[in-house]
Amino acid sequence: MSIGILFESSETDEKGIKMTAEEMGIDLVYIPFRKVAVRLDEHGYSIRTKAKDYTKVVKDIKVVLNRAQSKNRRLFAANVLEAFDKHVINPQCVEYACFSKLRTLLHFWQAGLPTPETVYVPVDSSEKTLDGREIHNEGDIADLFLMELDHENIVVKPDAGTHGKGVQLAKERNELLPILRDIQPSIINPVGVLAQKLVQKWFYDLRIIVTKEDGKEPYCYPTALARAGFKDFRTNTFLGNMVVGVNLPDHIREVAAKCGKSMGGDSKAYLLAFDAMVGVNDNKDVADEHLMEEFEELEPSFDAVKKVKGDKTKRTDFPAWNRKLEAAFENYKRQEAYLYIKDVIEDSMEKNKQNVMFHEANACPEFWEQTRLAAGINIAEALLKGAHSIIDSE
Repeated sequence: MSIGILFESSETDEKGIKMTAEEMGIDLVYIPFRKVAVRLDEHGYSIRTKAKDYTKVVKDIKVVLNRAQSKNRRLFAANVLEAFDKHVINPQCVEYACFSKLRTLLHFWQAGLPTPETVYVPVDSSEKTLDGREIHNEGDIADLFLMELDHENIVVKPDAGTHGKGVQLAKERNELLPILRDIQPSIINPVGVLAQKLVQKWFYDLRIIVTKEDGKEPYCYPTALARAGFKDFRTNTFLGNMVVGVNLPDHIREVAAKCGKSMGGDSKAYLLAFDAMVGVNDNKDVADEHLMEEFEELEPSFDAVKKVKGDKTKRTDFPAWNRKLEAAFENYKRQEAYLYIKDVIEDSMEKNKQNVMFHEANACPEFWEQTRLAAGINIAEALLKGAHSIIDSE
């Protein structure tokens, strides 16, 4: 039985998975999931594009790596494939939980894991009645948030958003009201409003990888990707911050593995990326101004990395582009400023490890351009090993 990979379009992550599969001697079979007809009838099922019938391909596959980029499409793909008796990484129960920040937090909370103080109000900021009137709820929502979060800095988040989009900080009621007024029901915010008390982290947050193979316990990698900088209170790299590979304290690895167990349940195999923040407050040994100077020193070499990442040859000659990216990252990681920032983060994590909080899970993390080269984790290997573990056990 073979392993399949499903995706909408072949980006660097998917190209990297295929390259890794070739290096591991694994025949990886492609399944499209965009302009494709999935038919169900009394005779069974079929999957076809206009040009090709993939039905037999799918029937011969045992495990599928679900790499559809759209959260909704990925969830539907898992539903379809599991109905066709395929094992999926990640399974639909995992996809469903990861789809929503609230559902993720509820899993963590039930397992007694550390999360930010969170409030969910299941009403939209404005509603229209059957007779055409409009009801404005932003004042009541604001009052509930302020009451439950002790009038502290409040972070409002879309329930299904990514890359920090739509995440906004309100320091007082007058800032909170216009934020709430602008929130409309959407694909990333289906119903109600989610908010959290601002975690007093420092200049970094963490992307931590946890994987599970069939018959084994969840495994947290000893390294993680730190997204770091002072560009925004959101340290997401899409907002201009840098990436640093760091070694994790054992305590944080243990908690992350428990997060994996809480999200994965009885799933045979899965791979998850957890976003975590370390509450530092004033427990800092280095001045922000000095760190900002170090980031300025590091900027040119990181700009060189970004230039390669944007090079269009990654579509026409992926192996050559990948070699250029690896060389740019190696130069970036050799910089004294990089090594200094890495040491500061690791020291900060060790001193504040008991204050780690997990707030989000990603079932389809991007990895080839940053996690692999900064943290040294090739997620493709873990995905393929997880798939093989299922095949080997049956």
